[in-house]
Amino acid sequence: MSTLDHGLDPRAARDHGGGLDRAIVRYGGQRSDWIDLSTGINPHPYEVSGLTAGDWAELPDHGAFERLSDAARQFWNVPEGAAILPAPGASAIIARIPALATTGAVQITPPTYNEHAAAFSAQGWTVQANSPGDARVIVHPNNPDGRIWKESDVSAPLTVIDESFCDVMPDVSLIHLADRPGVIVLKSFGKFWGLAGMRLGFAIGRPEMINRLNDLTGPWSVSGPALRVGTQALADNGWANNTRARLDDEAALLDALVTAKGARVIGGTSLFRLYQVDDAAGWQNRLAQSHIWSRVFPYSTTYLRLGLPPADGWDRLETAL
Repeated sequence: MSTLDHGLDPRAARDHGGGLDRAIVRYGGQRSDWIDLSTGINPHPYEVSGLTAGDWAELPDHGAFERLSDAARQFWNVPEGAAILPAPGASAIIARIPALATTGAVQITPPTYNEHAAAFSAQGWTVQANSPGDARVIVHPNNPDGRIWKESDVSAPLTVIDESFCDVMPDVSLIHLADRPGVIVLKSFGKFWGLAGMRLGFAIGRPEMINRLNDLTGPWSVSGPALRVGTQALADNGWANNTRARLDDEAALLDALVTAKGARVIGGTSLFRLYQVDDAAGWQNRLAQSHIWSRVFPYSTTYLRLGLPPADGWDRLETAL
C-alpha cells in the first residue's frame, strides 16, 4: 500500500472512531440503543466525585494546575528535567506541536492515528512514511495495530511520542526520554480513565518547548472540573492497577469471542483489538444491524477494530456476531 492508502493523505477527510450519530442515521435507533465499540475508551470509567460549585463557577487558579502536574509527575515517573503541560485533550496539543519548529519533512509510519499527519500538513510540513525527516511521530503503542517502538526510534530533531494508550502497559513507556532535547511525550487522560468527554491531555518535555506550547494554548486551558478529577485519578494507583488487570482479562475474552467467528487477531492493546476478517464492511454492517458500532478503515478492506463492550454488552455482542 502507498502512503496515501494508509491514511496519511492530508487531502482526505480525517477518519476516527465514534461518530455514532452517522450510524444512527443509517441504521436507526436512539443513542441509548447502541453499543459503541469503535473507540478505544475504557468502558469502566473512573468514578467522578468531590466536585465543588467553585470548580464550575470560578476560573481555575495556579495551584490547581500545579496539583494536577504534581500528580501527573508522580504517576508517570516524569524525569525531573522535564516540564508538564495539561491541556484540553491530547488532540489540542497535536494541533499545535508542528508550530514549534521550522517546516520541513516529518516521518509518520503508517498505519497510525491520522491527526498527526493532518496537523503537520496544515502547518506546511511534508508528510512521508519511510524516509527520515526533520521531525518524527511515533504512536506508542500504535493505533490501530499496537506496535511497540524502541528508544532507538527516537532520532529526529523533533520527535513526538504519542503515549495515549500506554497507560495499559506502563512498563514499555518511553517517558524517561522526556527530558531529551526535541522530545515531546503525549498522554491522554480520557482513554485509560474512560472520561473522554472531560477533554484532558498532557504534553511532557523540556521546559523551553513546554513553555512555547503553553503560549500557544493560552491561559485557563483546562477546566476546573477536569483539574480536580484528573488530580484525584492520577493519585489513585490502586484503581489503575485493578483496571489494567480487568482490561487484560476482558481483551482476552473479546479475542476468544471474535476469533471463534472466523476473525484473526493482528494487534491492538487491552483497550482495543485489531482483527483481520474477510470483509470488514460486511462485519460492520452485520454488527450495526444489532446497533453495535465498530471501526473500519478506508485504507483496508480487512481491518476491523473493536473496543471493549460495557459489562451489560457482552451477550448482545455475542448474539450479533
